[in-house]
Amino acid sequence: MTTQPPIDSVDEPRATVPWRSRLVQVVFASTLLAPLGVPLVSPALPVIRDAFGVTDATASLLISAYFVAGIVLSPFVGALADRIGRKRVLATSLVGFGLVGGASAFAPSFGVILALRVVQGVAAAGIFISTVTLVGDAFEGSQRNAVLGVNTAVLSAGAAVFPVVGGALVSYGWNTPFYAYFLAVPVGLVAAVVLDEPAREEVRTLPGLDYLRGAASAVAASGTFPFYAATFATEFLLFGAVFTVLPFLLTSQYALAPVFVGAVIMAAEAASVVASMANGRLSESYSNRRLVAAGIGAYGVGLLGAWAAPSALFVGVSMLAVGAGVGLVLPSVDAAVSDRIPASFRAGALSLRNSTTFLGRASGPLVFAGLAVVFGYPTLLLASGVVALVGVGVGSAVGRSRSKGRARRTGVAPAEESPR
Repeated sequence: MTTQPPIDSVDEPRATVPWRSRLVQVVFASTLLAPLGVPLVSPALPVIRDAFGVTDATASLLISAYFVAGIVLSPFVGALADRIGRKRVLATSLVGFGLVGGASAFAPSFGVILALRVVQGVAAAGIFISTVTLVGDAFEGSQRNAVLGVNTAVLSAGAAVFPVVGGALVSYGWNTPFYAYFLAVPVGLVAAVVLDEPAREEVRTLPGLDYLRGAASAVAASGTFPFYAATFATEFLLFGAVFTVLPFLLTSQYALAPVFVGAVIMAAEAASVVASMANGRLSESYSNRRLVAAGIGAYGVGLLGAWAAPSALFVGVSMLAVGAGVGLVLPSVDAAVSDRIPASFRAGALSLRNSTTFLGRASGPLVFAGLAVVFGYPTLLLASGVVALVGVGVGSAVGRSRSKGRARRTGVAPAEESPR
């Protein structure tokens, strides 16, 4: 496998690279634009519904179509990034994301917007996959965790701010929020000009089926399945229990106004930003597996706290734990997958992370909304918290068992189990 120093690091001390690197700056700018996909559009759905005379369910397809495209096509985008290069995929995805999203402002019918959203979902997958893969290629160890942590913080900050921006823009017309997508075009052009393609083992000569077999073998041999499962659980609970159940619970049980419901959710996003930014520092003392377990445990504590809360204020405090869980899990998952997968298949492996992310986001609201009809909102919060804590216990027990088994066979504890 070909190795190279981190991008833009030839004349710079390694410790200063992350925050002065052109790569990191472009990655952060790209990640900041990524939440434009859903948070920006969500507040505009009622206005779009009225503008085109469709039902609530039909209008919500603008969200579902965006996620479904990412679920299905992310592995193909990842394969493309491994075969033709991360830089090309990122630049093309940014330009496509901006042009297709902006074109929605001129759509003559709802069907045209829906088709454009499908295409935009594919471009968004390219942004998510190539940015994380570029960081995985360029950095190692706790430095990789630090950059990925801040990247997740940028994503969370955008997700917290853009609903407010979208709500303000839609007051000028149903199509006004879509103009914001054009901001991605200049970022894509900058990426095409200033970024260098990381050196890596060549796989572009492999036929498609050989690449897929190689990528599948690399993932299977890496022992990363628990990290993919943790990603799904994180997004499933976040979008199901927090973004779907919690607003209804706060409204029905505490008569909270929408602005205060939004404040509770923003508290979770703020905690996610703080935890994400601390990920690099934490990874110097704890393995990625332990950070992920701690994150899922924080989810369980937060959801149980929301279930037992005597007041809306206590619910908001409990959501701080949930947000911290997000900040611990997602950067650690990306770092662990980047650590364990060869660079020649890294984008393909991280594309599976993107698919599990989108699958959790798409299925969480549907499952929780359906179960709420039968069991009610408080019961769902209780069950979610218990399942999260049980999952941590089972996962930790299995991890310790496997570690002891490897230690007996090799006589050496795995590096992942030791602090870096």
